[in-house]
Amino acid sequence: MGIRDSFIAELKQESALTKKILERVPLEHRDWQPHSKSMSIGRLATHIAEIPHWIKEILSADEYDFATKPFKLHVASSQDELMTIFSANIDNALAELLRADDEAFKKRWTIKRGTQVIMSPVKEVAIRGWAYSHLYHHRGQLTVFLRLLDLPVPGMYGPTADERL
Repeated sequence: MGIRDSFIAELKQESALTKKILERVPLEHRDWQPHSKSMSIGRLATHIAEIPHWIKEILSADEYDFATKPFKLHVASSQDELMTIFSANIDNALAELLRADDEAFKKRWTIKRGTQVIMSPVKEVAIRGWAYSHLYHHRGQLTVFLRLLDLPVPGMYGPTADERL
């Protein structure tokens, strides 16, 4: 099994779980935030839907510079838009992973802002941290947001108080 095969299998499994959470986001309350320092629930959900695009960014180039390619903060206005963003990013990530061979994962990927290097790991490590772990971190935040809004939290790796597996 190649490196890409492991990443593809994990992305397919985890995207199904992420979809369960994103489908519960009440975008009619997209401006709600639990604290003034927190993202709004709409921004957080949109950010989660956007994160898989980093897989394509990492595999298709050797660097990303926020100074020349700033990240635009967007908030989905509807469930349809949110799910379209997520599906497109998953599809693009899977396509890019399918094109990659094991050597592609050994190349360096540098993320920077102008002359400031934020990190420069090999692409395998960048995908694990900048894409996968990043997604899981924010997905966990979103479950807390749902709970604070007294909305049902879906089971992910086991049951929740709201959903038995």
